[in-house]
Amino acid sequence: MQTWSIFCRVVDNFGDIGVCWRLARQLAHEHPLRITLWVDDLAIFAKIRAEINPNLAEQKLESVTIRHWSEQWSADIQANDVVIETFACDLPTAYIEQMRSSTTPPIWINLDYLSAEDWVSGCHGLPSPQQGLSKYFFFPGFNDKTGGLIGEQSMRQQRRAWQSADAKQLRQQLAPKRPAETADTQYISLFAYENSALNAWLHRLKDSPNPIHLFVPQGRVLPQITQLFMQAELHAGEVYQYGAVTISILPMLPQDQYDQLLWSCDLNFVRGEDSFVRAQWAGLPMVWQIYPQSEDTHLEKLVAFLQLYLADLPDELAQALRDFYYTWNQGGDIAQSWTILNTEREVLRQHAKNWALRLAAQGDLATNLVKFTQSKLK
Repeated sequence: MQTWSIFCRVVDNFGDIGVCWRLARQLAHEHPLRITLWVDDLAIFAKIRAEINPNLAEQKLESVTIRHWSEQWSADIQANDVVIETFACDLPTAYIEQMRSSTTPPIWINLDYLSAEDWVSGCHGLPSPQQGLSKYFFFPGFNDKTGGLIGEQSMRQQRRAWQSADAKQLRQQLAPKRPAETADTQYISLFAYENSALNAWLHRLKDSPNPIHLFVPQGRVLPQITQLFMQAELHAGEVYQYGAVTISILPMLPQDQYDQLLWSCDLNFVRGEDSFVRAQWAGLPMVWQIYPQSEDTHLEKLVAFLQLYLADLPDELAQALRDFYYTWNQGGDIAQSWTILNTEREVLRQHAKNWALRLAAQGDLATNLVKFTQSKLK
């Protein structure tokens, strides 16, 4: 059986390990491969998978061998057939030497960050000479000239089978202390960084004529809500009332359950890359807060994505959604765009569903990665 190694350095809280774990698990489940995932911070990994023991050098979970990537790297560790360096995390020098000395050099992949920028399609799959080997750049993306998005077949099957009764049961399970559901309640999940637009948006929700239930997983946005409420602390598992808004604070959810939360809301606010991708597979309206980068380079990625994502929407609605995304990421007046979006919810819902179908037609990242590497091994 072909052996693959995936190397992950945890840089941005849960995003890096979130992406790497989903990829490793899908490769192990859906393809005849032996997968090893090297992770430098097992304690962070344990936050999204409670089964992980941060003190073990090696363990196995869901058919994936997980090994601690320590500073003390053994020169005897043999290179696998395919080596994936995620997000330019720099492999150990001794491991590269093992790759160089292999009779059949491994296929070396640099899996990069997700971007909709035009240049990505031109660079996807290109080799780069590295220390006597070829390293191939592999880009996730939104068209058939890129690697696609991580999206397990099992997840997509479960999503298709997910019914309104399942959503109601999950909401009850996650927030048992909430008020009884009504037919006109709007459900929103909020996973975000600190945000200068948040308070103005919550003020508008507060005066909504219909009830709104806001699910807030614990994270960086929680202190801001705590300050708005003028409370010392908000607790996971508790429910708070803010005008028309019921706010449920959720503990850290397992990845699969977070996916189900996305399927069970009318609108999802997501951040970074991992939750952003999952919100797209949910096929429901979403608002993305992109991970901020120096010199505002992240805004170029935001513009590129919106150019694709909004292309099929009516002009006025596309402009309103664009304005809301920009305000959510940069601050500003949120009132007018929110009013338009909130009155066009059904159009946005159908648009999100169509977008998810379009992504699926391009194939998922793990399958495209296997096809790419097999073509190089021939």
